[in-house]
Amino acid sequence: MHFSVILRVTGILLSLFSLTMLLPMAVAWLYNETTISAFAVAFGITAGVGLLLSTLVRSGADLRSRDGFLITVLFYVGLGTFGALPLWLIDGAALSITDAIFESLSGLTTTGATVMTGLDDLPRSILFYRQFLQWLGGMGIIVLAVAILPMLGIGGMQLYRAESPGPVKDTKLTPRITETAKALWYIYLGMTVLCAICYSAAGMDAFDAICHSFSTVAIGGFSTHDASLGYFDSTGVEFVAMFFMIFAAINFGLHFAAISRRRPNYYTRDWEVRAMLGTLTLVSSLVCLILYRNPEITDHPFRDGIFQAVSIATTTGFTTANFSLWPSVAPVLLLLAAFAGGCAGSTAGGLKMVRVLLIYLQGLREVRRLIHPSGVFPVKLGNATVSDRVMGAVWGFFAAYVLIFLIMLCAIMLFSDVDFITAFSAVGACLNNLGPGLGDVALNYAGQTTTTKWILILAMLLGRLEIFTLLVLLTPAFWRR
Repeated sequence: MHFSVILRVTGILLSLFSLTMLLPMAVAWLYNETTISAFAVAFGITAGVGLLLSTLVRSGADLRSRDGFLITVLFYVGLGTFGALPLWLIDGAALSITDAIFESLSGLTTTGATVMTGLDDLPRSILFYRQFLQWLGGMGIIVLAVAILPMLGIGGMQLYRAESPGPVKDTKLTPRITETAKALWYIYLGMTVLCAICYSAAGMDAFDAICHSFSTVAIGGFSTHDASLGYFDSTGVEFVAMFFMIFAAINFGLHFAAISRRRPNYYTRDWEVRAMLGTLTLVSSLVCLILYRNPEITDHPFRDGIFQAVSIATTTGFTTANFSLWPSVAPVLLLLAAFAGGCAGSTAGGLKMVRVLLIYLQGLREVRRLIHPSGVFPVKLGNATVSDRVMGAVWGFFAAYVLIFLIMLCAIMLFSDVDFITAFSAVGACLNNLGPGLGDVALNYAGQTTTTKWILILAMLLGRLEIFTLLVLLTPAFWRR
């Protein structure tokens, strides 16, 4: 373990992150807000610590795979802590240090769970900062950093493998990891710009269009209004949101292949995309049917049903209505859909659709083995045979996911007096990086105890880093030479 290079890389990353506070400072100056001093102080502290680590620590050692795991975890923890400084320092936000870290990490992990209320009355610089945190966390600021670190003499492939989501992390879009990171960010930036333009065309003002494009493409769900997208009450806005939520929930590697080779049929041929679209269609149909049979719930059953199904199933978390008040089967169905989430390699959370699909195919194989004990039935996705190593990794992840979910569920119910529905949905919403839950956390998490919030902060980190990146640090073998 090369602690010197780990500290240096962490310092470089913190220095880069400090630059993100300059944009909300510019917004504060543009709208003549008093928050500019808080962002300036936070920028100075973050940049100072980052530069101190990056300049005082010298090392010529190479970055190893194990180092990448530790840097990833340290960076997210450090970034969440330093990212909380503006929220804690600004008087108008009135957040405790726990709430500030909760809000910061909720943004960076694209969870979208919030402890802040009265968003419509907050300074625009704070609103912009929250949305911008989600945008940075959507693709992963570490993936952005690997495009810069090689120029500093530090390889980045170890960081990319540790941070990027999905069950298979060894595939690169291009021969060099630097070009891979650039390709990902070009696509991500292009989607964001196009989304902002479409939101503006649908009726949003420039500020709201930019802010919501950040959280839409990041599949984060933060909004500049307490009523979320319901504030606009616009079919056009909701259609734009649904299109980009679905597009962002698709594997970015698939986007790269389809765009670079000009082959849009790649989307229809991909089994994971087909499974995700099929799930969205099924869930939307069922929710619309439930709302149609209960006309007292909403005047727009199909519009509300389809939008909430897409938003929750992709783990975005935008709302146009308080779906927790719908007939009980509907919110439970939506929450369960979020457990599957989007595609691997996307900005979505959840188990990832490819894992759910492989678990389903494995179940079918076991049934066939019972019928034909001597038969050989490989698991296949299309024409590709899935190796036993990948299947083992999928089942290992699923087992760890379920165990951690149950432990956190019991811990919250042990240390607080919330009901089962609230505890279950809170853990599910944070572990799946969804945001809104049911019961007492349907609107926000402000009323939860400090202990509950720290448990949920851990859940957000585990969900964003896909559990094993964090759990591997707890094994004695990781620290042995």
